[in-house]
Amino acid sequence: MIIEAARIFSAGEWLEPGWIEISEAQIHAVGRGNPPRDPDFRTAMTLVPGFIDAHVHGGGGQSFDDPDPDAASRIAETHLRHGTTTIMASLVTAPLNQLEQHIRRLAPHVRSGDLAGIHLEGPWLSPSHKGAHAPELLRAPVRGDIAHLLQAGAGTVRMVTLAPELAGGLDAVRQICSHGAVAAIGHTDASYEQTRAAIQAGATAGTHVFNGMRPIHHRHPGPATALLEDKDVFVELIADGVHLHPAMIRRIFDSPARAVLVTDAMAAADAPEGRYRLGGLDVDVRDGQARLAGSGSIAGSTLTLDAALRYAVEAAGVPLGQALTALTEHPAAMLGLADVGALEPAKRADLVVLDEVLTVRAVMRAGQWTSPPPFLHVGAGNARAGSATVPGRPGVARGERRSVA
Repeated sequence: MIIEAARIFSAGEWLEPGWIEISEAQIHAVGRGNPPRDPDFRTAMTLVPGFIDAHVHGGGGQSFDDPDPDAASRIAETHLRHGTTTIMASLVTAPLNQLEQHIRRLAPHVRSGDLAGIHLEGPWLSPSHKGAHAPELLRAPVRGDIAHLLQAGAGTVRMVTLAPELAGGLDAVRQICSHGAVAAIGHTDASYEQTRAAIQAGATAGTHVFNGMRPIHHRHPGPATALLEDKDVFVELIADGVHLHPAMIRRIFDSPARAVLVTDAMAAADAPEGRYRLGGLDVDVRDGQARLAGSGSIAGSTLTLDAALRYAVEAAGVPLGQALTALTEHPAAMLGLADVGALEPAKRADLVVLDEVLTVRAVMRAGQWTSPPPFLHVGAGNARAGSATVPGRPGVARGERRSVA
């Protein structure tokens, strides 16, 4: 199929107007101006790459550590409605045997392509910045424990968050990286110097920067400063109006580090408010905020990535192109996902249709509309709403064209 749109965000630039050709599950070509033949769909809206959530614990009333074998698929479907076409399964701190069980249960969903990977957020975290992690379960990293959990995933554990200042922390960073996973610095009391040492040891990401870490002090710059000044580091941020002030969101985007918008969503995302569980802890969700029962500490979010996009642009004043890069290209690069994150030839055909107020109006994943798109079908019998493929060969291009060789 060919879709013609008023504007398309492709490879960091705007094509106004533009078109995209999709063959089965892949993008075949993208171009500026008129398409090579009559389009199958035409819209005055904006086409952008499918969103990638690198840090999410749940949604739709369920968590990735739920024993329900269908929970992972339901969570992915919940976030898919909000434009997230690629999703990681984040697990909070738990006993090692439970983490192993969760990993083994989620691994088939990674192999099937429903999930992009598994993210271990704990148990190797600082008790001083535990957030919504059970303090009695936190521990220093031990080589055998790390190896056991990574091997249980057989390559599906793609990211591990840890506090590098813990005993054995730097060795743990090296071990995680040697297994092909991303070592992320988070829930940490590390100094600036310790954080720099972890980056030099191979850490390439900061987990929800500023949250769950030692704050900045003018004589003790701390981990956030070290992360934000490094152009080779990816820094997660939660743009929900609760975790970060808009000025700090702008500060992150203005830094040399590469911003990655995440939700850190728990089960209450796109679900009714009330009492939930995060790991083994009770969480009360009121007025859109998730907080631990009793202490009131922030316990993840109820965010979806479309809402994060709107908040970053509207409340923090981040340019739309930069915000889109932070939930497409940057998380794909951070996680080493070569087939998603951009509307470019040979990438998986994941796209989101946004209206003028950045509301998601339609989503395509792997060449399939998740629901009929709300715009005009103009093809001459070649396709209908929801169809993935179009017979026939493209004609001669009438505009700038990028295509598969």
